[in-house]
Amino acid sequence: MITFIVAIALLITAYFTYGKYVEKVFGPNANRPTPAYANQDGVDYVPMNKQKNALIQLLNIAGTGPIFGPIMGALYGPVAFLWIVLGSIFAGAVHDYLTGMISIRNRGAHIPELAGKFLGKLSRHLVNVFALLLLLLVGTVFVTTPASLLHNLIDGKIALIAIILLIFSYFILSTILPIDKIIGRVYPFFGAVLIIGSIAVGIALLLSDYTIPELSLTNMHPADLPILPILFLTITCGALSGFHATQSPLISRTTQNEKQGRYIFYGMMVAEGVIAMIWAAAAMSLFDGQGLQGLINEGTASLVVNEVSMTLLGAVGGTIAVLGAVVLPITSGDTAFRAARNIIADYIRMSQTKMGKRLMIALPMFAVSYWLTTIDFNLLWRYFSFANQGTAALALWIGTMYLFVKKKNYFISLIPALFITDMVLTYILYDSNLGFGLSYSAAHTGGIIMTMLITALFFWKGNKNRKENLVVDMEVPSNQNVA
Repeated sequence: MITFIVAIALLITAYFTYGKYVEKVFGPNANRPTPAYANQDGVDYVPMNKQKNALIQLLNIAGTGPIFGPIMGALYGPVAFLWIVLGSIFAGAVHDYLTGMISIRNRGAHIPELAGKFLGKLSRHLVNVFALLLLLLVGTVFVTTPASLLHNLIDGKIALIAIILLIFSYFILSTILPIDKIIGRVYPFFGAVLIIGSIAVGIALLLSDYTIPELSLTNMHPADLPILPILFLTITCGALSGFHATQSPLISRTTQNEKQGRYIFYGMMVAEGVIAMIWAAAAMSLFDGQGLQGLINEGTASLVVNEVSMTLLGAVGGTIAVLGAVVLPITSGDTAFRAARNIIADYIRMSQTKMGKRLMIALPMFAVSYWLTTIDFNLLWRYFSFANQGTAALALWIGTMYLFVKKKNYFISLIPALFITDMVLTYILYDSNLGFGLSYSAAHTGGIIMTMLITALFFWKGNKNRKENLVVDMEVPSNQNVA
């Protein structure tokens, strides 16, 4: 229990300490017009207040990941706590803050456009494909997991396919309608369910007879899978997630003032880390490795969520907690598709002010996603985890380049960029299903060498950008209102 309490305290403290330092390094300008005003269109660029933006950001980034990822990461034991805390503070929150703020400085640009600007034109095309793959996988995973949770909650009284179609219907509406018409209105209610459910599980766990394990580096995984690199691709949301790089630009288009960035981007990542800690602790406390693996194999992590909630909170409280777990993926799935629509529209330069043009992009996406729901969930999750952390690495390199060109302390993003790049490359070389199936030692050696080559290429490109005086911040009209 001491580890759990200290971890929560560290996460909260980091917002007021390291978060302020990261903000100081970036240097937000309260007088600079944000895209919400400079590009206001009534659809995607719409000024909204700080609290609403923060809640939307939290619900956008906190999908199934900070629940399902930590539950599966709990198989490795309390070492998962270490990654959640350190990852959230020094990697995830830095990643989210820089992505959101750099997007604000570039008219709400999404990650493919930012990659093209800071890493080269070829990167724009590659990242565009990578980001769209990630968003479609996320959208699909975040249809199947809440549908599975609801199906279990009502004991299968409504067919699973009917629940899936209902969620898809909501996703379509939230993707094509102006952001303030559905997302801006229903998220406060969703947020209340999420917060109440998560806090209730955490308090009930502390007051229960279950013992929360203390920090240990022992691998408790029943399959004895290596902590390095697999833990870091299992627990993504809740520590570091490239999916967030696709979501932060949505809120960069609705943020009223740059000074709100730390609260919206850094702060909500810390909040997600707290959610991840609660569910990882609950999974470790209630189940041993074999029992937890058995439930996951039987019905994905959704059965674990249901079992934890009902055991700790009873029927009524457990139902609220499960509904909170349902809210998370739904409120990330809708914005995953919305971000995908924006990325495609930006890439092909198609205006999104007319409903017909939004439908032209959205409907084919949903057709592909519906087909993906027929694929095994565990396979989808593996591809999602790989694409997710690959995108996180790219986003951190973009942030590092931005700071490098501006001659600011780029080490705050360089260090996590090096770490997660090495983990992703090692995973590709090691995993026999998605990668090359090399031996453990060979995979680690290869990962380190490839990371060193990428780093050398980065500094070559960075020095070139400095010599060419790359303009990192787009100009905006000076006559726009700033809240």
